[in-house]
Amino acid sequence: MIHAPSIHYLTILPELIFLGASFALLLAAGLNRKVLSATTGAVLTTVAGIATLVVNFFQWHDVSTHGATVTIAKAVIQDGFSVVATGVIAVGSMLSAWVMRDYLARDRHRATEFFVLALSAAAGAILMVQANDLIVVFLGLEILSLGLYVLVGFDRRRSGSNEAALKYFLLGGFASALFIYGAALLYGATGTTSLTGISYFLSANAVLRPGLLAAGAILLLVALAFKVAAAPFHMWSPDTYEGAPTPVTGFMAAIVKVGALAVLLRLFLMSLPTQTDLWHPVLYVIVIATLVVGSLVGLVQRNIKRLLAYSSINHAGFILLGLFAGGARGVQGSLYYLMTYVPVVIATFAIVTVVGGRGDTNHDLTAYRGLARRQPVLGGTLALLLLVQAGAPFTTGFFAKLSVITAAVSDGGVVVSVIAMAAAAAAGYYYLRTVLSLFAADDPFGEPVAVPVGSASVIALGASSAVIFGVWTGPLVALAHHATLLLP
Repeated sequence: MIHAPSIHYLTILPELIFLGASFALLLAAGLNRKVLSATTGAVLTTVAGIATLVVNFFQWHDVSTHGATVTIAKAVIQDGFSVVATGVIAVGSMLSAWVMRDYLARDRHRATEFFVLALSAAAGAILMVQANDLIVVFLGLEILSLGLYVLVGFDRRRSGSNEAALKYFLLGGFASALFIYGAALLYGATGTTSLTGISYFLSANAVLRPGLLAAGAILLLVALAFKVAAAPFHMWSPDTYEGAPTPVTGFMAAIVKVGALAVLLRLFLMSLPTQTDLWHPVLYVIVIATLVVGSLVGLVQRNIKRLLAYSSINHAGFILLGLFAGGARGVQGSLYYLMTYVPVVIATFAIVTVVGGRGDTNHDLTAYRGLARRQPVLGGTLALLLLVQAGAPFTTGFFAKLSVITAAVSDGGVVVSVIAMAAAAAAGYYYLRTVLSLFAADDPFGEPVAVPVGSASVIALGASSAVIFGVWTGPLVALAHHATLLLP
């Protein structure tokens, strides 16, 4: 007799919405004689995102009333953390969809496959943040990664896109192999792949195979460090960011970080909090290396997408600082950072998509010289978004950096906090250098660029959210405060 596990459908509804939207779009394209427009894909993605946010509201009420819930043989979890992270992925998917729409219409790419892959990738990221089992984490990771491998190489007319996809696929496959090997070793040490099961086992039993446990934990940390482009496992990131279609780069910079960093926080703070002596020293080295590489190597970049790749690496270091700090304050700081980072980075890449022009190749920093003089609104908004990422006061970037640094200091990480502040100052140089270039004398060969309505809306939302919630910090801080990790 096979007993089917009980299913709490409210918990898994977000994944079902995004996968259902992906399947519906694929089915509509197959049954329709005409090629579906990019607008259709963007609208369907927006509908899926809004529906997910509505479900998040009911999930939040359920968690507030009844506490955390596990379902499907305790493989999937619904808690405040997963609800907020799912909402961040939904918002990031909606914003990215309209940038993708304008890019596809401009460069005349087929839209159906593009949005099908993006929707399925978002579903994989949602599954990752809700996973309560290493096997489910791996399933979500592969759903996310497979879609992105194809999206990165979607522009088959450009050799750079093909090269970026190949590099991402090879190193992504290597990271996946490390993850599944680490999960197998952790299973050998504890007898379970359940995240809550691992936590209960380690709190109640002596570990008979500490070597297996240590090796498994380190392999999982390294595999997820690959996914978030943490140094020294970041080598794929600049080339992939540069070669991928720019909307895909923005989508990847936002969604992958939310999924992978959510798993890191849940795995190490919920399942392995009693084993900090094993993984904390390794994480310490990774955090410092990521902060230093992201800030210093970015100083010599002359391509805007490569510069933003190293900026993304630097941001990963700050978010990992919350994991290093641990506890409720560390989780709150990292989650707040993710909530504020996603709209800003997508809006930034929306501007890069617009300036990149037809063919998506105009990404040298010289193309941005004098942009704020030619087009004050577009150039001024890019300057604002760069200052937000630098951590300028009265923006979300400032409070995000402050929250993770404060959490690290309160946990005794004074040295790594000082390094983080020095890295922020070094990274501030290449942000400010680019901002000053935007207001420099006009390039005689520079011409104004058209900004489609969809991309303009995304840019406006990203910039306004950074300023509004940078001054009015209460709502997002309260949301992050009430969304700390829970054990059912």
